[in-house]
Amino acid sequence: MSTYRLTTLGANTGLLDLPYGLPLEEWDESLIVHVPRGISRHVVRFVKADGQIFAVKEATDRFVLREHGLLQVLADRSVPVVDAYGTVVERTADQGGDLPGLLLTRHLTFSVPYRSLFTGRGLPALNDRLLDALAELFVRIHLAGFYWGDCSLSNTLFRRDAGALAAYLVDAETGELHPRLSNGQRANDLGIATENIAGEMFDLEAGGYLDVSIDPVKTAMALTPRYEQLWAELNHDEVVGRDESYRINARVRRLNSLGFDVAEMAIRTEQDGRKLRFDTQIVEPGHHQRRLFALTGLHVQENQARALLADLARFRAKWVEGRGETVSEELAARRWLDEKYDATLALVPGDLRGKLPDAELFHEINEHRWFMSEAQGHDIGRAAAVRSYVDSVLRYLPDMAVELDSGPSTEEFEAVFD
Repeated sequence: MSTYRLTTLGANTGLLDLPYGLPLEEWDESLIVHVPRGISRHVVRFVKADGQIFAVKEATDRFVLREHGLLQVLADRSVPVVDAYGTVVERTADQGGDLPGLLLTRHLTFSVPYRSLFTGRGLPALNDRLLDALAELFVRIHLAGFYWGDCSLSNTLFRRDAGALAAYLVDAETGELHPRLSNGQRANDLGIATENIAGEMFDLEAGGYLDVSIDPVKTAMALTPRYEQLWAELNHDEVVGRDESYRINARVRRLNSLGFDVAEMAIRTEQDGRKLRFDTQIVEPGHHQRRLFALTGLHVQENQARALLADLARFRAKWVEGRGETVSEELAARRWLDEKYDATLALVPGDLRGKLPDAELFHEINEHRWFMSEAQGHDIGRAAAVRSYVDSVLRYLPDMAVELDSGPSTEEFEAVFD
């Protein structure tokens, strides 16, 4: 009889039915859910329990507990990571003997590994979007004092985010937490990432999945300049005259436009009080997410929140123009949510609604409506835009529900790229 210690952050009794007395690679195929995934040095399987999908990763008890703790700390510091749900340690086999521990993380819905981005429905300027997403992820983990140590595209998952991509850290086992990273640590982390990304791009090239115009080395080398530009914008200090204090507000607005809030600002005088040096010492990501949630209660990604807030602002401006008097943002948000957001999504056939997250679906319909209206020289209207988008785009997107139940096995997916 096997023994084990299961610790989770929630109550999911379905996890109790898993065969913890067997090595993970011997779990019965009937338990496995097949989702697109990257290549891992460890045995990883996906299972479904009480309607939730979990990634199960096998490693030593020490590494399982350490990585679980790191993922929790990173999540608490607003870093986009997979959700660390639980651990299984002190395992013994059904026939006796010790077994490695298991790390349980929730499957990140609507996420794909980088290989799927290159082999699926392509995004325009995919390389640029990929590098922008990675650069922002690196900035956010470094702001949190996390040295990754083994960044690669395979250790990252991507979600569509209002035309851009959002990157999520998946594998934290080689990472280290520090109060603050030195410039050398940041540079070393980026150097490792550059080498790994170049190798992965060469793999795509060898498999015939990379456009001939893309240079793997140049692509990988482009990560650091993007990172450094964003890092400098978030962290550099400025000196202004006392009569130029408006530049402090301008800096804060610039950071907000990038999706960050200033949690702390240090200001000190210089040159006998004639100058002010200000330093945004702490920046918090998720500016637009927090603002949209406060107005509407919607939990979405940052670029989606930015796009929805812009649409809400246009909706409010038209309402104000029609009434000839001011309308509070809160009142406009409630009406926009009912008359625009929910009403648009309600026009999408139910069997296709789950192909994209609601916020991404709403954004794509809005973009489709704008492009069609530009082409025809007049606004085609909401209903026509939804019908056109559904018939020309949405029907041809992969059905995530089908992929989760009956897609190709992980082994088959990986073998394509070996």
